[in-house]
Amino acid sequence: MSEALLSALTEALAELVTAVETAGDEVLDPDTAVKWLEGTAYVLGGLPAADRRRLDGLFRDVALRQPPGAWREELLKVSQGFGLTEDVHPARLDAVAARVESFVTLVRGADPATPVPSCPGWTLADLIKHHGTTHRWIEHLVRTRATERVWSKDVPLDLPDDPAAYPDWLAGSAAASLRTLRAADPDTRMWSHGADPHVRFFPRRLLFEAVVHHADAELALGRAPGPVDPETAADGIEEFLENLPYFSWVAEPVAQLDRDGASIRLAATDSGAAWTLTLGGGGFSWQRRAEGAVTATATVEGTAGDLLLLVYGRYGADDPRFTHHGDRTVLDAWRAATAL
Repeated sequence: MSEALLSALTEALAELVTAVETAGDEVLDPDTAVKWLEGTAYVLGGLPAADRRRLDGLFRDVALRQPPGAWREELLKVSQGFGLTEDVHPARLDAVAARVESFVTLVRGADPATPVPSCPGWTLADLIKHHGTTHRWIEHLVRTRATERVWSKDVPLDLPDDPAAYPDWLAGSAAASLRTLRAADPDTRMWSHGADPHVRFFPRRLLFEAVVHHADAELALGRAPGPVDPETAADGIEEFLENLPYFSWVAEPVAQLDRDGASIRLAATDSGAAWTLTLGGGGFSWQRRAEGAVTATATVEGTAGDLLLLVYGRYGADDPRFTHHGDRTVLDAWRAATAL
């Protein structure tokens, strides 16, 4: 099945299920509605775990393309209603644990004063401190079920005096955050700094913090970043696009781009996935569409993992990993506006 067909069917199912769930008794008999939804849940429940996780991501993408409001909130419940989130939450936490362990192994014993070229002005000590601080902050947010922003500077860090001890401190900080997240219901509503105000937002955010900062550490130590599997990389690209409008220091420069109607296409050469971003309206919109007659102002092609590191600014657009078509100035303007 093509990506375009899969995306269209997912959107149609999500909209139909939500219409059924929100229909009043005078519109649809409740017993009939339950029978329909139970049959659908049975079919989806028979899917392999990997497919259930993929479907959860597709349902979430459908919801988050909608403007904030009641309809988006109802769409966000579709995965939960079918029990799909039961697979995704622990799988993401396992992935975070593996990435952090790999990161700690990589930096343990390295000179903390080593510069990190992909984070100008930072050393490895700064990178490890940032990574651990994020875990400490998220652990606090989830444990207290924060309903409003708490700044990371207000969370105790218990940072060691010796930067050489930072890797073990990071390992302990990550272990604490993962324990808290494993004990939490992923569908619990709470404050988040992105598009999805639920506990489930945070494992996904931590995963791509870990993926990108592992690449930072590899680059600092003179190594080429290791591969990221296409499915994980695709989810990372979509997580990036979903949350950009909630980062004010990015949303404002994007809104000021004088490129209304211009579009950028990110095309993954290893999986066939592709994303089309359209600028305008004081921001941008995006869709995942792999096939069909899509003409973009600028197109960049590369593996999904390389595209993930491109949108995060870890690779330059001139890197030989990428192939370009169309107006490069549009891509360059977008990357300058979205630099994190």
